[in-house]
Amino acid sequence: MSILPSKLFVPILAGATLRDRLFACLGAVVGIGLTGLVCTLVFGRDPNLPYIVAPVGASAVLLFAVPASPLAQPWSIVGGNTLSALAGITVCQFVHEPLAAIGLAVGLAIAVMSLTRCLHPPGGAAALTAVIGGPAVAAAGFSFALIPVGLNSLLLVVLGWLFHRFSRHAYPHVPAPLLPSNHGTRDPAPSRRVGFRAEDVDAALEDIGEAFDIDRDDLDRLLQRVEERALLRSHGDIACADIMSRDVITVGPEAELHAARDLMLDHNIRTLPVVDAAGRLAGTVGLRELARFGERVGEVMRAAVTTTPETPALSLIPRLTDGSAHAVVIVAEELRVVGLVTQTDLLAAMARLAGSADVPKTLT
Repeated sequence: MSILPSKLFVPILAGATLRDRLFACLGAVVGIGLTGLVCTLVFGRDPNLPYIVAPVGASAVLLFAVPASPLAQPWSIVGGNTLSALAGITVCQFVHEPLAAIGLAVGLAIAVMSLTRCLHPPGGAAALTAVIGGPAVAAAGFSFALIPVGLNSLLLVVLGWLFHRFSRHAYPHVPAPLLPSNHGTRDPAPSRRVGFRAEDVDAALEDIGEAFDIDRDDLDRLLQRVEERALLRSHGDIACADIMSRDVITVGPEAELHAARDLMLDHNIRTLPVVDAAGRLAGTVGLRELARFGERVGEVMRAAVTTTPETPALSLIPRLTDGSAHAVVIVAEELRVVGLVTQTDLLAAMARLAGSADVPKTLT
């Protein structure tokens, strides 16, 4: 019996945090409150026609609680509510039996939203409101879909966009683009040439046969992160300190470009940490930076990719395979350079891990 309450109160949203939920509450207060206030100031209080409709409250739940949901995007909210209300009004014009009208209105709303790619659950409530809203809604006719439904929805989206600028959630939600090839070719990024592919995700969704409230590209990105986390969990005991180069070749920001180029060629390296006069890391230079116009290293250096010696080495895989960096600088307190992990260092470590996994265990 003690298990049941705990299961009932498990959060139903994956990744939901207390901070997100509190922000959702605050967002709903601000969004619904200001939407009602603006509509009242503009159109006044009509005792018969509401200045804000109930489905907008359901839209606020999606907009503020799950802003990444495809069902909570601007076109879903504005188009879903407005077109659904139009569907409900249209049904009322031809079907005068209430029980038949309510079912047909919601069914038609789903069809319209699906065809126009603005599926939004509160749209069903908007269609139902158009049918059972009473004489005032019926008298308003098709204008009810624009005012108050469409206007409410548009105001809510604008307020949601403003609110999420402070909530750390991007809205409208745009899935992170898949990494392209860093060579400007049609090849996928190196990290996407192994493991599952986009067609595997599509095939798995077809096998399951269910619709999920998550963007297709977000799902792809989530599964990639799951792969990375599983690899890190299996071999997270290997730290950067275990594989890093410790005798690091560095250069000062006042060094001339040809001197930095000579250092890279003499030591057969591709990245040079730039260290200031106080011994602190200031940036890095590579072949790309040295090809730029300038005279001193400090003029062309770029921001360094850094981490600490205790960081799990395999956690560097995304940063060393996205084409943006060939090495990660390992720093201690006050940005003192203590090591360097290159793509070669990481590849060698992974090769040893793969080799040790293939070695059969001997009986003792």
